[in-house]
Amino acid sequence: MEMFAHANNSFDGLPSKIREYVEEKIKLCQPSNFHVCDGSEKENQQLLDAMEEAGVVRRLMKYKNCYIATTDPRDVARVESRTVICTKNMNDIISIPAAGFPVITDPNIPKNLKQTPLGNWMDTDEMLEILEERFDGCMRGRTLYVIPYMMGPYSSPYSKIAVELTDSPYVVVSMRIMTRMSSNVFNEMKTLDGSDIVKCLHSVGVPLPTDKPISPTWPCNPEKTLITHFPERNEIISFGSNYGGNSLCGKKCLALRIGSSLAKREGWLAEHMLIMGVTNPEGIKKYFVAAFPSACGKTNLAMLRPVGIPGYKVECIGDDIAWMHFDEEGRLRAINPEFGFFGVAPGTSKSTNPIALDMVHENTIFTNVAETSDGEVYWEGIGTDIDGLHQPSIRSWKNKRWSVDLGEPAAHPNSRFCTSIEQCSILDPEWNSPQGVPIDGIIFGGRRPVGVPLIYESFNWQHGVFVGASMRSEATAAAEFKGKQIMHDPFAMRPFFGYNFGSYLSHWLSFGKKDGLHLPRIYHVNWFLKDSYTNEFLWPGFGENIRVIDWIFRRLTGQASACKTPIGLVPDQSDSNGIRGGEVNPKLLEISKDFWNDECKAMRKYFEANVSTNLPDEIQSELNNLEKRLSLM
Repeated sequence: MEMFAHANNSFDGLPSKIREYVEEKIKLCQPSNFHVCDGSEKENQQLLDAMEEAGVVRRLMKYKNCYIATTDPRDVARVESRTVICTKNMNDIISIPAAGFPVITDPNIPKNLKQTPLGNWMDTDEMLEILEERFDGCMRGRTLYVIPYMMGPYSSPYSKIAVELTDSPYVVVSMRIMTRMSSNVFNEMKTLDGSDIVKCLHSVGVPLPTDKPISPTWPCNPEKTLITHFPERNEIISFGSNYGGNSLCGKKCLALRIGSSLAKREGWLAEHMLIMGVTNPEGIKKYFVAAFPSACGKTNLAMLRPVGIPGYKVECIGDDIAWMHFDEEGRLRAINPEFGFFGVAPGTSKSTNPIALDMVHENTIFTNVAETSDGEVYWEGIGTDIDGLHQPSIRSWKNKRWSVDLGEPAAHPNSRFCTSIEQCSILDPEWNSPQGVPIDGIIFGGRRPVGVPLIYESFNWQHGVFVGASMRSEATAAAEFKGKQIMHDPFAMRPFFGYNFGSYLSHWLSFGKKDGLHLPRIYHVNWFLKDSYTNEFLWPGFGENIRVIDWIFRRLTGQASACKTPIGLVPDQSDSNGIRGGEVNPKLLEISKDFWNDECKAMRKYFEANVSTNLPDEIQSELNNLEKRLSLM
């Protein structure tokens, strides 16, 4: 199916290093045509029109230039079991688990692939041989698109330049939203050595014509899907999935997996964190980064509309990725390498995130949401009373008429909106700053229904790194896991580490040993505590979360006191502004000795089983000290 009738199949303007790469992949993938993207509005609209005509997307009549794509039901999330980091030395990426590596029985997963809870590894040469076979002729009958893009502001010394080759027009229009994509990037490339450019290759893995039973509107090859990363080659190769987290190579693949590897090598941090600016009622502004697992409220916090404390203002720089460097004065600064939001739709409403709901009403691509018969989007938690809808029907993400009686959600739990950062009404004035913004506080968090208090502060940098390393959270729909089991998710980076987790911890700890650095304070929050009898949330969350941010803010300015507990510092009884002084259930700040003893056992077991001899001594020491403090309760 030809998606772009007016393909630009000229190599003019391509830097020589990229031209060689494109020619090599054209020879391998054998597309019927190729097109060098310029990122223009004209090009984008031509692609959208072609996809609409082919049924790949549907235009939403109630909104301005908005479209819905619905995927093959087998291609709805990141496929962590098929996501691999490839190097020559296995220990650069993973430790040997105490129980040994699981035996791979799936005939479509390479048998020599080593799977662990902290990432998967395979030898570079072996994987390249497998990929060569899968990509051989994989784009026949399709157009290969050449996407030049930049992660980070154009003029920033911290930005990275990349190119993605893909046979998916959905990827092209999404990458235009999510990255700085234009032919100007080629000019930037000319000043770089070819090895400095991150090269990405993606294919849906379905050459045409095909005798496979595939969806013509969402081609994919789930049986053969592999998302591979080669940090030693600065290269990403993704096959078989058209879903954003697997196919938009600038997203998790470059921004975190390759990014964290580059960060270790070059002395900075690439993290799964939002970036927000907070101005208090006195006009003092501070910037925070926060790490939560996917679908645990990062976007909602990044776009917080404060409720409960007059005079606070929150501005957004990013909701998912932070690249952080220490400047010449020793201050940690962060840039958002992305240019858009790829947010989880379910739960987004006027009450939970009015900013996000407003910004997606134009120039947005929705994936796997439902649609009302008069052209509006619908998903669970959007806040619309189904019984009160004027329209007679809802079309589910499965393209079928939907009703509550079906017993399944109208929108997929991992359905998404993809929209430009420039449409955010509370965008921080410094969002595009080449030098980044100075970070005063780092916040970790997860979805824990019991035991973990609403807020606590680490004792120091080393203890804060331990807090990040010990994070656990309920699994979400962002990946292929089922149920609500509590999973270890250190630094909210478990699916995104680009190198050995033990080395990652050592890298974080190293900044605490350098003179002249102004280290941010580290906190942990948990909005998701529930009453054990009613199963209702104990904390109202959303706009009320400013009360927790206020305590952090006042801790940084020396205006709030704290009580020392075995796990960290919590607001004490004398705090009269918001948390302790308000109508707050005391269970929100309780520390249970039994619960935390169990947490320590789980941490120790996890570290021993998965990090082993690569665990830094400092982390082992922090765990020992926590157990000692608990014994004195």
